[in-house]
Amino acid sequence: MNKTKYIFVTGGVTSSLGKGIIAASLAKLLQARGYRATIQKFDPYINVDPGTLNPYEHGECYVTDDGAETDLDLGHYERFLNVPTSQANNVTTGRVYLSVIEKERRGEFLGKTVQVVPHITNEIKERMQLLGNSGDYDIVITEIGGTVGDIESLPYIESVRQLIWDLGEHNSLVIHLTLVPYLAAAGELKTKPTQHSVKTLMESGIKADILVCRTEHELSSDLKEKLALFCNVSKESVIQSIDASTIYDVPNLMLEEGLDKVALKKLDLPEKNTPDLKQWNDFLYKLKHPAHTLSIGLVGKYVELQDSYKSILEAFIHAGSANETKVNVVSVHSEYIDRENVKDKLAGLDAIVVAPGFGGRGIEGKIETVRYARENNIPFLGICLGMQMAVIEYARNVLGWREANSTEMNEHTAYPVINIMEEQKDIVNKGGTMRLGAWKCVLDEGSLAEKVYGTNEIMERHRHRYEFNEDYKEKLQGAGLKTSGTNPDTGLVEIIELEKHPFFMGVQYHPEYKSTVANPHPLFVNFVKAAVKKKVNK
Repeated sequence: MNKTKYIFVTGGVTSSLGKGIIAASLAKLLQARGYRATIQKFDPYINVDPGTLNPYEHGECYVTDDGAETDLDLGHYERFLNVPTSQANNVTTGRVYLSVIEKERRGEFLGKTVQVVPHITNEIKERMQLLGNSGDYDIVITEIGGTVGDIESLPYIESVRQLIWDLGEHNSLVIHLTLVPYLAAAGELKTKPTQHSVKTLMESGIKADILVCRTEHELSSDLKEKLALFCNVSKESVIQSIDASTIYDVPNLMLEEGLDKVALKKLDLPEKNTPDLKQWNDFLYKLKHPAHTLSIGLVGKYVELQDSYKSILEAFIHAGSANETKVNVVSVHSEYIDRENVKDKLAGLDAIVVAPGFGGRGIEGKIETVRYARENNIPFLGICLGMQMAVIEYARNVLGWREANSTEMNEHTAYPVINIMEEQKDIVNKGGTMRLGAWKCVLDEGSLAEKVYGTNEIMERHRHRYEFNEDYKEKLQGAGLKTSGTNPDTGLVEIIELEKHPFFMGVQYHPEYKSTVANPHPLFVNFVKAAVKKKVNK
């Protein structure tokens, strides 16, 4: 008998229905019942990872402790479960094919013709069971990216079919997430798209065990019965997933619908305890009953697509709840900010974040934003590139080095206060070669950073090629820009801050990646706290 049980989540009708949120919500409920659950994402694109993708293409690139550049859904998994993910939790078609081709080059297939079946499907199945074989989990949930019927998804669907057969009865189940659209003209919900989607899945040899139906309106008992009959599932296996005010409502909605009970029954597992969601619901209560409201400006160059800064937006939800504060994040495009209009563009904001990014577009607008926040005592947080812009702004406007810049923007700048990291200089391939993953940082005693974290040593996740130039550290510090956090092994400056300011901090790492419902990130919590304090004391 297999110790680990497997749940596969597929999607139909349309993309962006929220497979990741459903997977994370189910995992949360199973975890709250006492099961050890994890989630993995299999993406059908041919990029080896999303690290080289423009955020407009695929949203943010999420980074794990072990330095994997992954799909943003892994961020949802961590935020819901409060358990770190790793390289094993995200696999792409590109990674699968790369691995198989490398094996072929090494002669591991003994001269056989390498084919999608069995070689690609075997590689996929092996990776699907990697976390389960570790012995760390009772249940592994696998989300298959894309939509059933997509040509890119076919090898994954076939691999799932084979694996279900390999695992035997009661050791796996398939959840199919579909859309039940509402036609306003007819005044009714339509089940036909779901029927067709389930039929497409069955044509691939897979029967859906549970249907999760995304809908804007309640599904009637009759409609659930109709879906059950024509999609060949039990009525209790038709789960309604109605639009929610926040993704954090979804675990409770799935609990009401009995998704976890149905899943455990089909896997032949005991229900164990009633799910303990007290901490989760305390968070939700404070989120929905705020005592304060803040407007925080998010200044970046990918603001048209919300998913570009997904982890930052979610970190503010966690920090807002911790401070009983509703945080309204106002997106501001840095490309359209200059010295003349900066006051108007940032008017009415209680705090400002300058977001991460790459390349020269919108850089001057970010620098102007930092100057405005610094000179007007507006709470400020700079993340990665945002921290680098704060260093450049200080060099230009306080030290008077008007030509100060990063060598990323100007290789020949007279004052390269931000420079390419030494180990990055000879790198040609762009994918997976940045400074990635969790690195240690030691905080100065008595610094704002130490007060924020409540400790003098931290581990934070990175994703960058350029760094604070050590050659200018002494002069910048002498002019009042405090470097309060450094990597103990490399001496790399990780944190800059200003004294005599309500809150002014720039960090080279990405704190947003580590914020979860159970553990809101202290940097965001204290940033929101400082903004509330300043607003209340106006």
